[in-house]
Amino acid sequence: MSRSRARYAPEYRQQMADLVRSGGSPDQLAREFEPSAQSVRNWVAQADRDEGRRSDGSTTAEREELRRLRRARQQAGYVSSSSSRPRGIHT
Repeated sequence: MSRSRARYAPEYRQQMADLVRSGGSPDQLAREFEPSAQSVRNWVAQADRDEGRRSDGSTTAEREELRRLRRARQQAGYVSSSSSRPRGIHT
C-alpha cells in the first residue's frame, strides 16, 4: 500500500522549479527540503509544459479540464460503451 501525503501547494512547487532553473539540483533540494528529487524533477517538467517550454504532455490547465469533464460525465450518469453489453449482442 502506498503512503499518501498532502499535496504540495502549487506555489511551493513553482518555487522549487525556479530554484532548479537558477542552478539548484533536484538531489540537493531533496536533501534540503522534504520532497523527493524525482518529485522536484516532475515539477520542473510540468512547469515547463505550463510555460510552453515543453510539448510532451498535458498542461495543468488541460489536466484540470479533463478532470472537470470526467466528473461532470460521471455525475450525469454517463455509462461508457465499454461497460455495457458486448458489441454484436442484441436482446
